[in-house]
Amino acid sequence: FRVPLVIQMTDDEKFLWKGDYVEGEGDDLMRFRGLTTENAKDIIACGFDKAKTFIFSDLEYFGHMYPNILRIWKAVTFSTAKGAFGFDGDSNIGQIGFPAIQAAPSFPSTFKIPFGNRDDMCCLIPCAIDQDPYFRVTRDISHKLVRDADKHVLKGKPALVHSKFFPPLQGSTGKMSSSDENSAVFLTDTAEQIHKKIFNYAQSGEKKDGSGADLEMDVAFQWLKFFLDDDGLLAKIEAEYGSGVGEFRSSDSVKG
Repeated sequence: FRVPLVIQMTDDEKFLWKGDYVEGEGDDLMRFRGLTTENAKDIIACGFDKAKTFIFSDLEYFGHMYPNILRIWKAVTFSTAKGAFGFDGDSNIGQIGFPAIQAAPSFPSTFKIPFGNRDDMCCLIPCAIDQDPYFRVTRDISHKLVRDADKHVLKGKPALVHSKFFPPLQGSTGKMSSSDENSAVFLTDTAEQIHKKIFNYAQSGEKKDGSGADLEMDVAFQWLKFFLDDDGLLAKIEAEYGSGVGEFRSSDSVKG
């Protein structure tokens, strides 16, 4: 669409929810920073226009975002955050403060680099459904962060496009994780590595009694729904694998 693309790499979020501290050794924050670099390589490999793409790490760009993060913290009560995200007494204070960091890139004024002082641009966020609470809260307070919000095309609110998760190898629910190499297929994986991961780790929905497969639980079939261009062949696999009758009656035939 030849529009500016901003990609937020939330290495801080990964650390706040999955990080660990070992007495005498310290924490693993920089491991998550390293994963960001590897994730960025995968994203760059997709071929985005370099002149219109800005990829940033929260750890490195936080200072530039801080004014808008402060405004969001000021605008959202703990009661609202607790209701939207389910925080409780076991939540660390970083988790409680993180929604503002996730929300700040919704506003072009967050990016003095590269957008200068503009706040009249519209923001479209493609995201998985689990990210929806962040931006519902953001939309409610967006008028407090955009000058002349009533004149803005979207009243300063970010627009969302919800997408499906690409399921991890271990199950048809949840999502892939860059911190678990056996849950995901990477752009840097060879064809041999991908084949091995699918056969060794992809959860099968095939029923033990030979009566077919639970297609909603079968990872290989769910992946075909993303990658197989031939709708006729997909329908054939769905019918035969689901019933356990025909060329694609088994898990191995589908994975192959």
